[in-house]
Amino acid sequence: QVQLVESGGGSVQAGGSLRLSCVAPGYGDSTYCMAWFRQAPGKQREGVAEIDRFGATNYAESVVGRFTISRDTAAKTLYLQMNNLKPEDTAMYYCAAGGRGLNIASVGLRSIFYGYWGQGTQVTVSS
Repeated sequence: QVQLVESGGGSVQAGGSLRLSCVAPGYGDSTYCMAWFRQAPGKQREGVAEIDRFGATNYAESVVGRFTISRDTAAKTLYLQMNNLKPEDTAMYYCAAGGRGLNIASVGLRSIFYGYWGQGTQVTVSS
């Protein structure tokens, strides 16, 4: 069982920045892929960014050049640096782990591969 705890959400104006963190206490397996998903009210959950054990990353087209995913394996923490935020980035953001032993070329930001989820942290961007 992998527990994931997100933090760092909040309310910002358009153009602002936030950094999300996801801590996995007791999680010692670095072979999982880690990812951020988001879900806005009335919309389907969508993948935002993912990173595999090799450090390879994959991003949704809508966040390329603005968001950066990273992981600190020793600290068991996943990050999402979000810059130049837009109102359409408003959503609940979820940390996820899965795809054990796979690389992101195989996983491809598909939620079916992610079996462990955090409770979410809200991001609100005002215009």
